[in-house]
Amino acid sequence: MERFAKMALLADFYGPLLTSKQGRIWDLHYEQDFSLVEIAESENISRQAVYDLLKRTEKILHGYEDKLGLVRRFVVEHNKLSEVHQLMQEFEEKDFANGNAWERHQSIKQKIDEIYRDIEAS
Repeated sequence: MERFAKMALLADFYGPLLTSKQGRIWDLHYEQDFSLVEIAESENISRQAVYDLLKRTEKILHGYEDKLGLVRRFVVEHNKLSEVHQLMQEFEEKDFANGNAWERHQSIKQKIDEIYRDIEAS
């Protein structure tokens, strides 16, 4: 997984556990794409302090992930759902012995599609 995407997921899952300052600096850097200098100016701290705070925050987020594994589980489950979603798309009515089986398949497919769309949207 690309570093930026992993950082975004870590913040999504564990961001509420950060202090307000850590969260604010994290948001400015990763979400609003502020440079270290811009953050330092807006927070009235040194560029080095911003850098250190971001590195410490990354370490904290990775520590939460190491202990709880929520992001890892999310990615694994998302991949499984993607596979199931793809497999469901490949079925055709002729693959089923009767109309009732096809209708049940369509109902299941619709629910999986809804779950998949919800996850992709978030």
